Amino acid sequence: MHDPLQYEGTHAVVTGCASGMGAATAAILTELGATVTGLDVQDRADGVARFHQVDLKDKASIDAAVAAIEGPVDSVFSVAGLPGPPFSDLDTVMVNFVGPRHLIESLVPLMPSGAAVACVASNAGLGWEQDIETLLPVVSNGGFAEGRAWCEANPEGIATGYVPSKKLLNAWVAWRAATLLESGIRLNVSNPGPTDTAMMPAFEALAGKELIDAFIGPSKRRSTPEEQAWPLVFLNSRRASYVAGESFHTDAGFRGAMITGQIS
Repeated sequence: MHDPLQYEGTHAVVTGCASGMGAATAAILTELGATVTGLDVQDRADGVARFHQVDLKDKASIDAAVAAIEGPVDSVFSVAGLPGPPFSDLDTVMVNFVGPRHLIESLVPLMPSGAAVACVASNAGLGWEQDIETLLPVVSNGGFAEGRAWCEANPEGIATGYVPSKKLLNAWVAWRAATLLESGIRLNVSNPGPTDTAMMPAFEALAGKELIDAFIGPSKRRSTPEEQAWPLVFLNSRRASYVAGESFHTDAGFRGAMITGQIS
């Protein structure tokens, strides 16, 4: 079958395109024939047709990038993120949740029916369902300013930064997917296990290599950025047209093994 994922001739926006999963995603999309607009806090990126610098903790920076993006936008890949320390809890939640939410919502008017959005969370966000009563008021609170205000008023709620940001992202996808689907736009999120990217040394410095490797699961190895990029590409493809609001666990069986008691 020729072009089974049907990206040829489409326009994709990829955040975090300069490295790691974002760079791998942009490369795959380009190979599949999509025109890729890359966004990153770094001042340049290779392998994308268009590039705009953006700081996801700065609303004005996001708005400027969105204004420069030409529609239509057929798919959005929200990959950029921070690992937590040495970055502050506030900055981590802004970059991992509040900023991406604002970026995606700002791109919605450029997205036709049939478009799709895939975000990257983490298996560090496992258990978000049990916290839904706490998370739901935050993910449904409207916008960038409201999100930042909540973070500033609830430092205990964003302690460590990374874990709460990934729980918030999962909860937002579950909440927002239904209403986006009314416009024909699908929204999903992946939850990777440990992956060899530029952020991994920061995770190891914070938690220790032993704890990071405890999340590897039955595969007994970390994934590559490409192994995380391909599931994202599938989720946003037309072949996944009935998949929405999904928390897709790309963790080599870690979650299943944990639930069934094979991993403590």
